[in-house]
Amino acid sequence: MRPGRLMRLKGMMRKEWLQVIRDPSSIAIAFFLPILLLVIFGYGVSLDAQDVRIGIVVEQRDQPSLSFVGGFEQTPYFHPSTFLSIQEAETALRAAEIDGIVWVRQTFGSDYLTGQSPPIGLIVNGVDANTARLIQGYVQGIWGSWLEQQAELRGGELTPPVQLEQRIWYNPEVRSTDFLVPGVLAVIMTLIGALLTALVIAREWERGTMEALLVSRISAPEILVGKLIPYFILGMGGLLISLAMASFLFHVPMRGSLWLLLTTSALFLWVALGMGFFISTVFKSQFVAALVAMVSTFLPAFILSGFIFDIRSMPDLVQWLTHLIAARYYVSILQTLFLVGNVWSVILPNSAALVLMGLFFHGIVYRKTHKKLE
Repeated sequence: MRPGRLMRLKGMMRKEWLQVIRDPSSIAIAFFLPILLLVIFGYGVSLDAQDVRIGIVVEQRDQPSLSFVGGFEQTPYFHPSTFLSIQEAETALRAAEIDGIVWVRQTFGSDYLTGQSPPIGLIVNGVDANTARLIQGYVQGIWGSWLEQQAELRGGELTPPVQLEQRIWYNPEVRSTDFLVPGVLAVIMTLIGALLTALVIAREWERGTMEALLVSRISAPEILVGKLIPYFILGMGGLLISLAMASFLFHVPMRGSLWLLLTTSALFLWVALGMGFFISTVFKSQFVAALVAMVSTFLPAFILSGFIFDIRSMPDLVQWLTHLIAARYYVSILQTLFLVGNVWSVILPNSAALVLMGLFFHGIVYRKTHKKLE
């Protein structure tokens, strides 16, 4: 690089660093926003069902019935409440005081002792379909454990027609935090990259400083690079804070290479910065640029990246649209590196997609950035 160009580039970067120091919003977006989002999602959002309010109705309080419902008091998944009649329990369910009802009929004990199939009623509030499915699974698990316990007491062995042997790979504790935190990192990096740069050029136009840049000797590529590098460093600083919180605060396992994670994260940040630059070159108002950045980057990264909602469960058209969302590829890389390891068949195709998207956005920004006021 020629000395004159290097000097202009250093001057442009120094100008951006001074602007970052004078504007606390950039520092807040880079460092405080990741902490806030990780605390909210790490502690406040969970896909696990704990202390589910369940109503217990026992019509005949005999030994088999009481031993069965006792299992609901020995698990952290349920917070049981006893009702004297099914009508009283249904009233509580309608009032949203409980989430489900386990109804042990009057003939439960006698049917079980005589070798018949004892009747058990399960009524679940299906407004939240995910919680309803979890309650069904938990109740079936308690029922299976009770049958095994009763078989041992009789000196026999429970022999179901099909023996299920379960093994859970990559997340054996089935903690939703291990699944959510890597996805939150993708949302954080999207927000940092898009918001930081979406306001950059728009701010220059609003404050009238863009005209001064355009009449100077600095070229359009030097303007872009001089603005890109400081915000790239800020974004990587936010990433390091997020990784430290994921490891030491939420204890998410890291089974892949840290250097590979940093490399792919830098690649995604480059793409996110390109999206932000593109928005700021089209919309010359900071308010509009920030609003467009939130709608066009944050919401798709949150909904269509596979962060929370399974992409394969979406309609075919929406699944096709997710291929246009950069966060989709980054979420796949993060979840693989955190929970599985260095699976190159996943990392390389997704990284290649990010390279193409980065070239696309930065190429458009380069073509749209001219040293003229139009």
